[in-house]
Amino acid sequence: MLDARWFAENPREVGLDPAKVEALLARAEREVAEGLLPSCQVAIARNGKIAAMRTFGHAVQGGVDKPATDDTLYCVFSCTKAIIASAIWILLGERKLELTERAADIIPEFAPNDKTAVTVEHLLLHTGGFPFAPYAQHEWLDRTRMLERFAAWRLQFPAGQRFVYHATSGFWVLGEIIRRRSGLDFRDFVRTRIAEPLGLPELRLGRPPHEQARIADIVCVGEALTADDYRKMGLPPPPETEVTEDAIVGFNHPVARESGVPGGGGIMTAAELALFYQALLHNPPVTDGAPIWQPETLREALKVRSGDYFDPVFKYKCNRALGVIVAGDDGFANFRGFGRTTSPLAFGHPGAGGQIAWADPVSGISLGYCTNGYDRNDVRQGRRGVALSSLAAVCCA
Repeated sequence: MLDARWFAENPREVGLDPAKVEALLARAEREVAEGLLPSCQVAIARNGKIAAMRTFGHAVQGGVDKPATDDTLYCVFSCTKAIIASAIWILLGERKLELTERAADIIPEFAPNDKTAVTVEHLLLHTGGFPFAPYAQHEWLDRTRMLERFAAWRLQFPAGQRFVYHATSGFWVLGEIIRRRSGLDFRDFVRTRIAEPLGLPELRLGRPPHEQARIADIVCVGEALTADDYRKMGLPPPPETEVTEDAIVGFNHPVARESGVPGGGGIMTAAELALFYQALLHNPPVTDGAPIWQPETLREALKVRSGDYFDPVFKYKCNRALGVIVAGDDGFANFRGFGRTTSPLAFGHPGAGGQIAWADPVSGISLGYCTNGYDRNDVRQGRRGVALSSLAAVCCA
């Protein structure tokens, strides 16, 4: 549980309008009250503190269906990518790693099947060329099996040729790079180099079985849209992906929860998400007066580096920085996981199931949102995220 020092007495203490914050909380509660979602948790922060946090609904936790509380933990899925990326930024700042280094030079087991051209930067930008790379969830705690999978994976296109979202594969490689260059397992690196120095002990990648009783079980809700539904809305149907219902519900299994899969296995509350992004905004001194991230490295990490790479479905520029997404000013911020009112400089990374995590350097606001309801209707899920982010972004007094 977070220390009380992380919480403002009221939104005004950090320059937020209480009425606007209440509108955000009411919007978060609405779909739980309507029965669309079993539970959700939302936290908004500014000036290094949580201005408001609220949890709604109920969830199976430790095998018992009970009310969700502010202590309930959620899997944040791909919001985890920003955390792993920030660990890579530490190594870059310490000159223990370079963006141009080839993954195969660091992990020789990764080299087979012509993967020698894949660089650290390719992995962070989702341009590595191996988005579809089999690695079963029940194997995720077996490092030997992971290295065997690395060797067996094949490129679907040449590294750097185009952007295709790598749901888990690229970040497994980044996790192993962290181990090879730091001497620490990626889970331990995040805990000892990021979470504990920031005073956020609940910010974790993976939880051992004896710590899983507070995690909300994931359930699938709603009905999936048909191809005809997408056609009527003038939208292309989503492409095939490894993010299937079975894969999502698989995160209820103790092995998946313990693994802390670097592309999607973070387990925490919405407060940790919001405060992690406050740390990225302010980069406070934590150890001997030094910040976690070298300031220049952090500035470079948050710059868009993806050039003309575009989303393969909707054809807008993907606006990727080093492991995170930047909202941009081209009218597609809502497609990238932000609201219609965030600034172009807002950065973050959403997660499957509608998880939200971002910070806006202009307003100083950061938002964390979690739910254990995986909405099969991805358009409704996307609109929910846009609505919540849009309300959060205008909460300044």
